[in-house]
Amino acid sequence: MTALLFSLLVLLVNPSAPAETHPWEGGWLGETEDGEALMAIVTPGFFSITHYQKEPSGFGHVLGGSWKAVEDGRVEITYEFHSAKSEMVGTTEEWEWSQMADVFVIHDYAFEREDDGTPGALQGAWLITGRERNGELRMRTPGARKTMKILSGSLFQWIAYNTDTGEFLGTGGGHYTTEKGNYTENIEFFSRDASRVGASLEFRYSIREEAWQHSGLNSRGEPLFEIWEQRTMLGI
Repeated sequence: MTALLFSLLVLLVNPSAPAETHPWEGGWLGETEDGEALMAIVTPGFFSITHYQKEPSGFGHVLGGSWKAVEDGRVEITYEFHSAKSEMVGTTEEWEWSQMADVFVIHDYAFEREDDGTPGALQGAWLITGRERNGELRMRTPGARKTMKILSGSLFQWIAYNTDTGEFLGTGGGHYTTEKGNYTENIEFFSRDASRVGASLEFRYSIREEAWQHSGLNSRGEPLFEIWEQRTMLGI
């Protein structure tokens, strides 16, 4: 019996069986030859790669978008954002990759694995679809102007951008934890204000009807309530 036929039979017998994950998926950390820190978050279908400085704190640039495996040792990526080269937004490239133990090399990057999608409960690429303002919950369908939050099992990042214009609007990220309904972000880079690096923000979270409901105080100390939905569910 061929491997492909066996896989098809497994899906027929157990349609809820998880799809095989790609070796690139998960959370990754690295460093450039110039000493910049690197962080990559890769979920099924979406990714981000960020360059930043640890001491003193500083933001370099971020790039990312969607990806798919095209053959052994290659992935096809389509840029949705690139803070250093907006002209790359909307273009597609093929990147080669290789792996030895927990070291993953792709394109011009080398990373060490930080996690495989666990232990955090929020792995995935999420788009904001609802926000409460002045006591009123406002829902929206994401268009060209997106705010995405992408999480591995221990790393998180939000990115605001416009796929029509190529405009990059801001980002921040670091490590996160989920425990007993609490979601805690530990900020390690922030493009708009490096003074926020080192802060820890704690929120309450829940998953209701496959949407992530998120409440607490933002980095300015203001109350917030947000709804995020997975991109795979939105089909965007």
